[in-house]
Amino acid sequence: MLLRKLTENMPYLLETKGDMDCDILSVCSNSRELVDRGLFFCIPGARFDAHNYAPQAVGNGCVALVVDHFVDVDVPQVKVSNVRAAMSRMAAAFYGNPAQEMRFVGVTGTKGKTTTTYMIKSIVETAGMKCGLVGTTGNMIGQKRIASNYTTPDPIDLQRDLRQMADEGVQVVIMEVSAHAIDMFRLDGMTFEVGAYTNLSQDHLDYFGTMESYFECKKRFFTSGMVRNAVLNVDEETSADVLRDLDVPHLTFGIAAPADLFARDIEITEDGVSFDVKLQGMHALPINLRMTGMFNVYNAIAAASCAMVLGVSHEDIKAGLEKIENVPGRIEMLPTGTPYRVILDYAHAPDALDNILKTCRTFTKGRLIALFGCGGDRDKGKRPIMGRIGGELADLCILTSDNPRTEDPMVILESIREGIEETACPYVMIENRREAIRHALEIGQPGDVIALCGKGHETYQEIMGVKHPFDEKVVVAELLEEMRGE
Repeated sequence: MLLRKLTENMPYLLETKGDMDCDILSVCSNSRELVDRGLFFCIPGARFDAHNYAPQAVGNGCVALVVDHFVDVDVPQVKVSNVRAAMSRMAAAFYGNPAQEMRFVGVTGTKGKTTTTYMIKSIVETAGMKCGLVGTTGNMIGQKRIASNYTTPDPIDLQRDLRQMADEGVQVVIMEVSAHAIDMFRLDGMTFEVGAYTNLSQDHLDYFGTMESYFECKKRFFTSGMVRNAVLNVDEETSADVLRDLDVPHLTFGIAAPADLFARDIEITEDGVSFDVKLQGMHALPINLRMTGMFNVYNAIAAASCAMVLGVSHEDIKAGLEKIENVPGRIEMLPTGTPYRVILDYAHAPDALDNILKTCRTFTKGRLIALFGCGGDRDKGKRPIMGRIGGELADLCILTSDNPRTEDPMVILESIREGIEETACPYVMIENRREAIRHALEIGQPGDVIALCGKGHETYQEIMGVKHPFDEKVVVAELLEEMRGE
């Protein structure tokens, strides 16, 4: 594709230099990547500026650059006011604007994005439409998985995957929309038929600095023209702020506050939850969900609200919700064959840990044992908070490593210890996560519930920049086999 074509109708264009009829066969943002006639995006960042690596990119096959200032490299250059936003627009153009061929639903919020998107996918597929999924557990076309490294992939990977989805006949794409993606303009130029807001709680403050900045970023998804219709949780207090500045049609959902769509007669057991969904002027729609927890009631009515905006029938909404059995790493009960339960959950932030432990408490007949840690190089302020939550809600806490990344694991554990010591809960610290899980399994007694929190669907543990294989489903199975052979 000609470089000139990639810049057509691109709002960030300031100036060009060199041959705009240069033929582009690939797009990239990694200067080390070997490409054929590539277009390299010189993204300025907090730790490094990719403009400095333009010569390396050209040496590896790039024949043109997108820059925010011209650099001393003898290839065509496109100067723009925002390289990240321009990359989103130009990557979409390079792949033939696949988003224009499909309908999009975006789900944002601190918690519940993954489960809500899986629920919407189940509903949409029950209604007979082919569905694509973009999110934390990877991207999907129907039941086929496509690997992904981020909740919302970078624009080049995203547009490539969307091209594949469109080519394979996907009609509706359900996407987790992270605050990072909004702030980094990864979705610039895209339009969502429905945008859903689940909730807001402390997370990612290492990046956003304050809760106010974090919230304002989420809010921009709804107020910047990216969504045609909004769906909001009115039991979340910050929704009022979003609604105040909203100028698109919207539907509210909730349980406690008055809402357009709400859940009533909720009954929670360890095997699932039953409730009635009611829309103003609509008869009650009974739902028997095979996933437990009050938070999954919120996820389900969020999904139902999105489906209603899409025009899906009530019958398909009910069938789609009742069909889904679990979501990878989200309150996932492992088949252990033990007299105690072992539950896997991705809870890695305070509110999420609070939710999973309160849910487990409702069906724990013996002790509730919480195994968790905190990620390194991330929001340090949440570590003592999570320690306190674990101590207040569990009968025993096992503090261990999550993804320590480049930090000393014991420094992280000491920060968690500060919070747990504010409670009377007994605890042990076992830095090695495999040994910590083994300890939990060895002390498990009939009626106990062991909640393995933090890793969820992840299949690795990141230590000093290296991702080591670590799939907790596999680890639990291996440990139980070892213990039975001893």
